[in-house]
Amino acid sequence: MLDKVSSVCLQCELKTKIGGVFMTDELIVRGAPAEYSCGAGIWDTLPEHLERRGLRRVLVLHGTKSWKAVKSKFPDLSNFDATYLEYGGQVTYEARDLLAQQITADTNQAVIAVGGGKVADLAKAAAFVAAVPVLILPTLAATCAAYTPLSVMYTSEGEMIRFEIFPVSSALVLVDPEVILASPKALMVAGIGDTLAKWYEADIVISQLPERSVEIEIAAFAARKCRDDLLALSEAALLAMDRQELNAEFVKVVETNIMLAGMVGGFGDKYGRTAGAHSIHDALTLLPGTHRLLHGMKVAYGILIQLVIEGRFAEINALLPFYQKLGLPYSLGGIGLEGVSKADLMRVSERAAAPSEMIHLMPQDVDAACVYQAFLALEEHVAKVEVL
Repeated sequence: MLDKVSSVCLQCELKTKIGGVFMTDELIVRGAPAEYSCGAGIWDTLPEHLERRGLRRVLVLHGTKSWKAVKSKFPDLSNFDATYLEYGGQVTYEARDLLAQQITADTNQAVIAVGGGKVADLAKAAAFVAAVPVLILPTLAATCAAYTPLSVMYTSEGEMIRFEIFPVSSALVLVDPEVILASPKALMVAGIGDTLAKWYEADIVISQLPERSVEIEIAAFAARKCRDDLLALSEAALLAMDRQELNAEFVKVVETNIMLAGMVGGFGDKYGRTAGAHSIHDALTLLPGTHRLLHGMKVAYGILIQLVIEGRFAEINALLPFYQKLGLPYSLGGIGLEGVSKADLMRVSERAAAPSEMIHLMPQDVDAACVYQAFLALEEHVAKVEVL
């Protein structure tokens, strides 16, 4: 049985103001890919982009299910020396190194990634090691992976290790909303959950800063717009997917999930990238029961845990109807952990509060006991709200 909720940790005292300390750290802007374009049929321009860059020998890395769905929309590269490689595994250092070796051995001049976040992340990581440009054609809007110059690295078992940030951006990102319109709706919902966290994680960090540079102001604006656009447009965008009819709301949500979300960390660096919600996500990957759950779904749940730690239950109440309409998880049962043992939940809490985790960018003093109590408090709170 899980312990009763203790109110002690839920009243976490604010730390000494640390904004000045934050700003002594270097802030590096990685605002965008070298080129980005979004529009129906935009993939057809890929050969022109390759020609402009003088790229003749390329490796096309693609997913499994997504490639079957989008292969007919992929442009003809018969005038190029293109090799096609399927990958559907984890983004591991071993996979990165093997791919980089193949890129170098085959003297490929570039990597073209066609797929979701893991395909994009593997391509970015391997292309950096092999010192070639990467061009990304996303088939999903489940994360901002297509836009950002970083890769989330995992073990072969699916446990998150860290994210690698690269000093070079992707050469090109081509987003075709018609391609993403036909993608699984669940992946779009997960993308909305992941992107919603941009506001809550960036704001809790940026709000501590005594002064905001122009870069930070851009990150804060992008983060707020992520939240505002998603709360206003998500239902209409998902209805477009149900009807398979492209509309303005759908395109805006796609670009919010990919471009706008990428801008938050791109301009804000560590002040706009992650805080509590993603630390919760990273810790949840310790439990195999959560591996079936999409990244953005775990992050969406992490938002609520972060809000509990902040003591912002009114904000949780405001978000719950949105979560319920979209099917975002707001309980342990929703993330596949109904009946989770105290030992496992404490193990997750310890990982979430590890010294290296970004959860410590929050102004509250957060330790494993605090996180553990937040899990329990959220369970009790949503149970009461649902009863009411």
